[in-house]
Amino acid sequence: MAIPASGSVGSRIIDQMGGVDNITNLTHCATRLRFELRDSSVVSDDAVDAIPEVMGVVRQDAQRYQVIVGGAVNHLYVEMTRAFPQLGKGGADTDPDAMRELKAELQDRGPRGKFAWLNWFFEFLADSFRPVLGAMLGASIFITVMALLATLKVIPAWNAPGVTLDASLSFVNLAWQAVFVFLPLMVAYNATKKVGADPWVGFSIMAVMMLPAFTQLAGAGAKLPAVVNVFGLPLTIFNYSSQVFPPLLMALLLGPLYTLLRKVIPSNLQVIFVPFLSMLVMIPVTAFILAPLGVYAGSGIGNLFVTVNGFSPLIFAVLVGALYPFLVITGTAWSVVPIMFLNISTLGYDFIQGPMGAWNFGCFGVTAGVLLISVRRKNAQMEQVAGGALTAGLLGGISEPSLYGVHLRFAKRTIPAILAGSIAGAFIMGLGGGVTTNAFLFTSLLTIPAFNNIPLYAIGIGVAFLVSMLTITTLGYEGPNSGIFGRKSKGNHLQTPENPAAAADSPAAEQQELLAPANGTVIPLSEVPDPVFAAGTLGDGFAIDPTDGRFVSPVSGKVVTVFPTGHAYGIRTEAGVDVLIHIGMDTVNLKGAGFTAHVSKGDQVAAGDLLCDVDLNVITAAGYSTVTPVVITTKKAAEGLSVISGPAEAGTTPAGRYSLAAPVAV
Repeated sequence: MAIPASGSVGSRIIDQMGGVDNITNLTHCATRLRFELRDSSVVSDDAVDAIPEVMGVVRQDAQRYQVIVGGAVNHLYVEMTRAFPQLGKGGADTDPDAMRELKAELQDRGPRGKFAWLNWFFEFLADSFRPVLGAMLGASIFITVMALLATLKVIPAWNAPGVTLDASLSFVNLAWQAVFVFLPLMVAYNATKKVGADPWVGFSIMAVMMLPAFTQLAGAGAKLPAVVNVFGLPLTIFNYSSQVFPPLLMALLLGPLYTLLRKVIPSNLQVIFVPFLSMLVMIPVTAFILAPLGVYAGSGIGNLFVTVNGFSPLIFAVLVGALYPFLVITGTAWSVVPIMFLNISTLGYDFIQGPMGAWNFGCFGVTAGVLLISVRRKNAQMEQVAGGALTAGLLGGISEPSLYGVHLRFAKRTIPAILAGSIAGAFIMGLGGGVTTNAFLFTSLLTIPAFNNIPLYAIGIGVAFLVSMLTITTLGYEGPNSGIFGRKSKGNHLQTPENPAAAADSPAAEQQELLAPANGTVIPLSEVPDPVFAAGTLGDGFAIDPTDGRFVSPVSGKVVTVFPTGHAYGIRTEAGVDVLIHIGMDTVNLKGAGFTAHVSKGDQVAAGDLLCDVDLNVITAAGYSTVTPVVITTKKAAEGLSVISGPAEAGTTPAGRYSLAAPVAV
C-alpha cells in the first residue's frame, strides 16, 4: 500500500492520482474533486483515503474518479489549479489532437464496462446541474423567507394565483425567479461543456428559445403552446422557462456535431466556422425538433410520477423514501431533478421533495448518532468529520459530507439505519396525504417553511431523524453492540487481560502472532483517533498507545516499505502477509522530525528487531496523537484476528493472533 506523500493536501492528492500527466480533467462540486484520468488503475483507493483530509473516494469507471473532501473542496481546487494551471483548463492535455489521441488510446484498451454508457449518462446529468447548486441553494433561501413571511401573515401569499405584490416584494421575488427562469441557459452551458463543445455555443443556441421575441412568433396574447409556420414548416412555440430537458437533448446532439466539425474543418479555420456551423445546424434542429421533444418526453415521465402519486400518495412516498437513498449512493439521484422542475413548471408544485426530505433527515440522523458515539468515546477525528457533515446537512441540506465522510465507511450499519428513518418519515408524509412545495429546494431546517403542509412535513422529517439516530446509537456504527446503549465493542474476537484463559486456550501454535511494537497499552483498532484506521478501511489489526519511543517489528519478514519521514514501515512475512506499522496520527506532517530509522527497504528483520527510535515529545508537542496502528493490509490473507488488549512489552507480548487464510505469492 502506498502511503500519502508529504506536502500540501492538493499536491498529495495529485501524486496519488498518478501525477498531473495522468489527469485529463479536474472539476469539483459541493464536496468532491472530480478527476478524469488517463488510467485510474494506477490509483490506490486505500492510499487516497489515508490522506487525513480526504473523507472518502468513489471509483466510477476506468477514467472517472472522485475524491470527497467536504467543505474544503473549493480551496483545494484553487490550490491545485494555481499550482498546475492546465488542470483548470480541461486537464493536462487541452490540445484537440492530443485529446483525440487520448480518446483513441482509451478505446483501444477495450470497453469500459457493460453499462459504461449508463454511468456516463448519469454523470452527464449530474455535471449539468452541479455547478449551479450554489445559485439554486441561495434561491431556495429566498423562497423560504417569502414562504415564512406569508405563513406569518406578514406579506400576502406570494405564490397564490391572482395575488399582486407591491414593487418591493416583487423585487425580492425576482431574486429567486431569475435562477429558475433562466435555468435552461445554465444547464445548456454546463451540459455542452460536459460533451466537449464550446459551452457558450450551447448557451447561445438555447438562448434563442428564451428570447421574448420567440414566444411572440405565436402572436400577441396567443395561448401557448402554439404552432406557427416558419419556412413552410410547423414550429411549436413553448414557454421554455425552467425547462431542463430541451437543453439536455440539445447538448447530447451538439457534442458529436462539434467533434465532427473539428475533424473536417482545417484547424486555422475552426475558430470561426465550427461555432457558426454548429449554430446554423443546431438552432433550427433544437427549435423545431429537440426542444419540443424535450417538453413532451419530460411530460410523459412526469405524468407517470403524477399517476403513481395520484393513485396513492402513501405508496409513492414510501417508494421515494425506500429508493432515494440508493439513487444518492449510486449517483443516479440527479435523474429525478428534471422531473421536479417539470412538476413545478407544469403543475405549479412538486410532490417528490417532501419524501426526499425524509431521506435527507434520515441521513442527518445517522450522522448525529455517530457524532454522539464519537463524543462519548472521545474520537476527536470522527467528531470533527461528523460534526461538520451534520452542520452542512441541517443548515444547507447537503448530504454528501455525511454520505461519503461517515456512512459509506460503515455502510453495513449506517445504510440500514438511514433506510429505517427514511421509510418511517416518508410513510408519515404519505399517510397524511403527501407534502408539496412550489419551488425547487434543498431540504434543510431552513427550508421547512417553504413546504405547503408545514406540520406534516416537520413531523415526517423529525421522525426520520430520530428513528435513524436512535437506530445507530443503539446498534453502533463500528460493529456488534457498539452503540451508546449496547456493550462497547472491543474489536474483532477481543481477548482481554481480565480473561487470560481465553488467550491461553487459543491454539497459538496454529496461529500467527503479532507482537506489540512498543511498550505501552494495546487497544482495539476501533479506538484509533482516525476514521480510516478505526473503520478497518486499510485492514484488520490493533493499535498501541506507547509509553516510550522504541519501536520494533511485530513480525519476522522483509522490510518492503520505509517511509522517507520514518513514521511508517511495511513488513512482509514469509507467508506473504503485509503488515503496516504507522507510528502516530498525521505524523507525516513532521517531515521526519523526531524519527530515527534503523532499517532500510529490503532488510530482513525478526520479530522484536528495532525499527526506529522516536521522540514522543516531538509528536505530542505538535498536537498529534502517538497511538500507533498495526494493520494487516493484505486482503483475504488473514482471518479471525483476535486482539489481546492491555499492558504490553515491545517485541515480547502477543498483541494479536490470526489464522493464515492462504499463502500469498511473494
